[in-house]
Amino acid sequence: MSNKNLLVELFVEELPPKALKKLGEAFSGVLADSLRAQGLATAEAAVTAYASPRRLAVHVTGVAAQAADKAVQQKLMPVAVGLDASGNATPALLKKLAALGADASVVPGLKRQSDGKADVLMLDSVVKGATLAEGLQKALDESLAKLPIPKVMGYQLQDGWSTVNFVRPAHKLIALHGADVVPIATLGLTAGRETLGHRFEAKTPVVSVRDADSYAAQLRDEGAVIASFAERRADIVAQLQAAAAKAGLKPIDDEALLDEVTALVERPNVLTGQFEDAFLAVPQECLILTMKANQKYFPLLDAAGKLTSKFLIVSNISPADASAVVGGNERVVRPRLADAKFFFDQDRKKTLQDRVGGLAKVVYHNKLGTQGERIERVKWIAATLAYELGIDVPRVVEAATLSKADLLTDMVGEFPELQGIMGGYYARHDGLGDVVANAIEDHYKPRFAGDELPRNDVGVVVALADKLETLVGLFGIGQLPTGDKDPFALRRHALGVIRMLVERDLKIDLARALQVGEEAWLSADGQLEVRPLLATTQANLADFIYDRLAGNLREQGYSAQEVDAVVSQRPQRLGDVAKRLAAVRAFAALPEAAALAAANKRVGNILKKVEGALPTTVDAKLFKEPAEQALGEAIAATAPKADAAFASGDYTASLQALAALRAPVDAFFDGVMVNAEDAALRNNRLALLARLHAAMNRVADLSKLSA
Repeated sequence: MSNKNLLVELFVEELPPKALKKLGEAFSGVLADSLRAQGLATAEAAVTAYASPRRLAVHVTGVAAQAADKAVQQKLMPVAVGLDASGNATPALLKKLAALGADASVVPGLKRQSDGKADVLMLDSVVKGATLAEGLQKALDESLAKLPIPKVMGYQLQDGWSTVNFVRPAHKLIALHGADVVPIATLGLTAGRETLGHRFEAKTPVVSVRDADSYAAQLRDEGAVIASFAERRADIVAQLQAAAAKAGLKPIDDEALLDEVTALVERPNVLTGQFEDAFLAVPQECLILTMKANQKYFPLLDAAGKLTSKFLIVSNISPADASAVVGGNERVVRPRLADAKFFFDQDRKKTLQDRVGGLAKVVYHNKLGTQGERIERVKWIAATLAYELGIDVPRVVEAATLSKADLLTDMVGEFPELQGIMGGYYARHDGLGDVVANAIEDHYKPRFAGDELPRNDVGVVVALADKLETLVGLFGIGQLPTGDKDPFALRRHALGVIRMLVERDLKIDLARALQVGEEAWLSADGQLEVRPLLATTQANLADFIYDRLAGNLREQGYSAQEVDAVVSQRPQRLGDVAKRLAAVRAFAALPEAAALAAANKRVGNILKKVEGALPTTVDAKLFKEPAEQALGEAIAATAPKADAAFASGDYTASLQALAALRAPVDAFFDGVMVNAEDAALRNNRLALLARLHAAMNRVADLSKLSA
């Protein structure tokens, strides 16, 4: 049975650039997986994905012309149903066999096997392996059905009557097994070996692919197309770096833009353009965003990271004289930059303070009121937190008041991504100073994973207030994230709260922070729909935040046991979490750790079974056994040391002090019956264990370290 390399290409009209990378990966991945599942390709088969603006393709090595036959065993029916008293086949069995293509001649060879309820008849047979034509047709159909298509369009086939639905109209299909065409069809197309090259640069408009292995080289040489997405992307990166280095500059780093541009060109050619220096008076964020979002250019920065008047163009053509291409792009970008300058100049004619009143007309959420009402809540939370943390309250209130005012500017109206950033520029223009301006700019931070925190304490408090208001409000109306859906970015907001409390070591309990957020809603004017649900919001929100905290700690490299031991105790000062984790790790390295963790788990299980309130008073006069006397004395000697270390924040010393309890704890469980018949004796021993449990679990739940 011959194994050859396989190529499949679907040639279409221009695919959506932001989706091309995923489309290419899905097309190749699903098709190859289907071939493997059918036995036409092995698990070791190398799969190469191709994706360009007008094609999706895949190359798979070592594909068989026909899959090997496969032995299968099929369950027929219970013996009592399939055979009569004489052991002959019943009509029901004969009908079942006929449906499977067998007859009564196989009855003597049927196996009997128990399925756990009764003996059943089993038929051994051989299923003929699929041919490549059959298997590839199935694989292609499955691949197209599972493509993550952003939006499907319907179009008519050449017959003028039939309509098909796909991401873009398809025009050609290639399926080559080695040099042989595989007879498959889809979307009104029959497989062949022809495809089209670059619209303008191809040596020959139609490329006839000789065999599966010559595809990429022929497209490059004859069709002027780099079919591989990864190869084309790498080529763009190399050209960008070379062109920037020639000018002594560096291109802006933007992975999403790089992917999008890679999806727009078939054979990239990087050129350098320039605009007038006068536009550099506009904030560079505005210029960078308009060049990236509208023109797909790569702005060039100097060594200090400051925007220059030069930019890079990734062209899809390579003329001998590129001046016309460069000139055309320069003419196109000027009106965009002029618009940005106009917006910036117009916005500065009105102060941020003058815009605050207009927020009362901007809807924040139909159940949560306007942006004006939202600002009042953010101000209340920020002022309260600032007072309790000893941070400049007037500056905090001023920054919170103006934090959303830039939503009403022309620049943010055109580029919503600049909210906060433009507020900072306009605050400086209004003479408010860097502290307030930076706080306004930073209050959305952290905007994404790994983003920096606000630069100053005022910004931290306003950012914390903004996120608490959002979390409490949306939890209050039941808008919780579900699965992978989080339309209001509540996971990111929760992580922002965690990072600020942890990394800035803010001296405020999480419960108090959530309480302040809730109080802002309770004191808000108007009958907002969030109020009836606030009773359960705080507990649910705390669970959500601790879940995010646990996930974040595991991502940082802490073990699941270490994280569970600390987070299960719901520490209120999140700034202490790192110290608690370090203490747990140091404790786990002690030779006494395993035994104490196991004992702690045992104590916890005993105490859980106690009905009613736990006894709290330990009476040394009731100690009967030497082991309980020794444990009581050990706790009395150890607990104060552990508590003192805990109170001073030395969590490592607090846990290590517990090592002295191992021997008396082991002896207690070896020689003392906790559930004694005498009620007074039993309660005294339970109270002793409760005291032990409390002493052992102040820093972390040590039972989580037990295997």
